[in-house]
Amino acid sequence: MMEDGIVASRAIEGVEDPEGKYKMYADFREPASKIPSHRMLAIRRGAKEGHLYFEIELDAARPLAYLKSKVLRAPGEWTPHLEQAIEDAFARLVNPSIQTEVRLELKDRSDEEAIKVFRENLENLLLAPPAGMLPVLAVDPGIRTGCKLAVVDDTGKFLEHAVMYPLEPRNDLAGAVRTLASLIARHNVRAIAIGNGTGSRETSGFVRDFLRQAKLENVFSVVVSESGASVYSASDIARQEFPDLDLTVRGAISIGRRLQDPLAELVKIDPKSIGVGQYQHDVDQKRLKQSLEATVESSVNRVGVDLNTASWALLRYVAGINERTAQKIVEYRNEKGRFRSRVQLMAVPGFGPKTFEQAAGFLRIRGGENPLDMTAVHPESYAVVEKIAASLGAGIAELI
Repeated sequence: MMEDGIVASRAIEGVEDPEGKYKMYADFREPASKIPSHRMLAIRRGAKEGHLYFEIELDAARPLAYLKSKVLRAPGEWTPHLEQAIEDAFARLVNPSIQTEVRLELKDRSDEEAIKVFRENLENLLLAPPAGMLPVLAVDPGIRTGCKLAVVDDTGKFLEHAVMYPLEPRNDLAGAVRTLASLIARHNVRAIAIGNGTGSRETSGFVRDFLRQAKLENVFSVVVSESGASVYSASDIARQEFPDLDLTVRGAISIGRRLQDPLAELVKIDPKSIGVGQYQHDVDQKRLKQSLEATVESSVNRVGVDLNTASWALLRYVAGINERTAQKIVEYRNEKGRFRSRVQLMAVPGFGPKTFEQAAGFLRIRGGENPLDMTAVHPESYAVVEKIAASLGAGIAELI
């Protein structure tokens, strides 16, 4: 059935499909061995929603010939009775049972492929090159309600927010130009991040024209994916960070920070809400969750985390660190100031030798006491690197 079966779907009579979502599958046939995951998932969704019926078709002659070759040993008066029993057993018991198995196997295969695509897309998004630490003006485009603006400094700290109305129906171009010019001058803005939602193209065009007319060659504008920004703005993390700000302003701040460091900002959002996968609600939810969390963890640990700027939401993905420990690190940093060396982590409550052994190599400190704290070298190997530097007659900073 897996090799020669045909996945056949048809529309259920009398069930309306006004949007035509399942029009393609109303009378559809494709070999089970070749059907791609997205089509299988679409058919399954249509069946679940009551629009489609599907089965795995197989010419009964082949399985019946196979079964008869196994059961009929010698001809006799009983042969017609046995043949009848075989045909009945196949139609009533064997075929439905194997149909179920093949359906599950096809679902399993489709889930695996869909999750793999989701995982790869998420990884590409998380590991997108950051613009770096520079002051950013973020624009969350809006037509009727105006474009929400938020400025973050080079460490991602929120400074100021405003609204401009350069698009229809208000068309207040002069006011929008004044607002932009004022924010850029006041906060020494180096980049403008524009969300890719409704009105993005028009807003992007307006910003480019403004930069050209104002001769601001040292400021660049870029369109940033805002997938999941609205989910973040209503989340507990956003409420903790900005309890007094409106949801739309929180969303704009998230857009600005995504340009500075996509990884650090996107880890605050449930990976499923970033929307980079197909049929995510139809696949095995447990497997999807595990796979996406593993992808986030692997991406965070591959890049490493700046110990002095990372939020607890980012720190919790570092190997060996859980949510509670991550919050303790941030509390310690807020009380005592920036970390000067990795060894200082041992003073954080709950950060024992075992956690240090697992996590230290993934945590980075810029401008710390030891230049090796900015590398992926684990503190237990510092002595080896020092020997290498000595044998080359070079300083450690020079070696790095």
